[in-house]
Amino acid sequence: MAINDNILIKIRDMKESLTPVEKLVAEYILENLEEIPHLSIKSLAQLTKTSDASVLRFCKTMGYKGYRNFIVSISASIGSMDDEQKDQYTDIQPGDDLSIIISNISRNNSKSIEDTLSVIDKNEIARAVKVLRESSRIVFFGIGASGLVCIDAEQKFSRINKMCHSYTDGHSQLTNATLLDKSDVAIFISNSGSTIEIIESLDIVKKNGATVIAITKYNKSELAEKADIVLSISTPEVTIRSGAMGSRIAMLTVIDILFAGVASAEYKKVKKYLSKTHDIIASSKHRK
Repeated sequence: MAINDNILIKIRDMKESLTPVEKLVAEYILENLEEIPHLSIKSLAQLTKTSDASVLRFCKTMGYKGYRNFIVSISASIGSMDDEQKDQYTDIQPGDDLSIIISNISRNNSKSIEDTLSVIDKNEIARAVKVLRESSRIVFFGIGASGLVCIDAEQKFSRINKMCHSYTDGHSQLTNATLLDKSDVAIFISNSGSTIEIIESLDIVKKNGATVIAITKYNKSELAEKADIVLSISTPEVTIRSGAMGSRIAMLTVIDILFAGVASAEYKKVKKYLSKTHDIIASSKHRK
């Protein structure tokens, strides 16, 4: 179950990975929110030019046993939305005033975090924290902006004396994937979940028996399907932000959650490491 369950955000994020027929249903729902709670399954099927079976299949894809449960969830999500939540992500336009850019980027980043809490599963977070605590080694895999998140993760977990490393290019990922075993945890970070280099390394890691955690957009991707634990993020659908601003913020938040979860559970053991690393940095700054 998601922390702040919101089916509308799940539909929005899942839409592009649905079948063509399911996508018709998803698009109609998102464009006609107010009328959806009042529609029967037959009415929705007619309006979307699909069939009762197709609508029911869509409901099951979204994690519901039947149409009634799905509609109840839709109604709850609509009822819980205030005016601010109904606002969509705002893209940056050419020539925008700097004050507008500051406001929009800040609001979009905040919304990325809020929406991620609607798709990430609390039970999956708990499973991830457990395997990270039990692991011999933690390895982070990511390309591009996701690679920057890997570097941040390595820095955090190394502070509590966890053996970990980040690999951010295809060649180093392949070579180091071959060295993992059943006692290790591999965390693959990819917004799309379909980056070729990531999938190639993932297949090697799976063969070696290491536990795979995926941090990826909420959709039906190859990474999400092959991972042992999936930590979903929610990201906006805008153009200038294709520079991975929203996804990066959401991914960093998930890393912070995992780090805090492990550090809190092992606080008596890791307190001395946190103090040592803090003190050495502080003394280094003082000497300068």
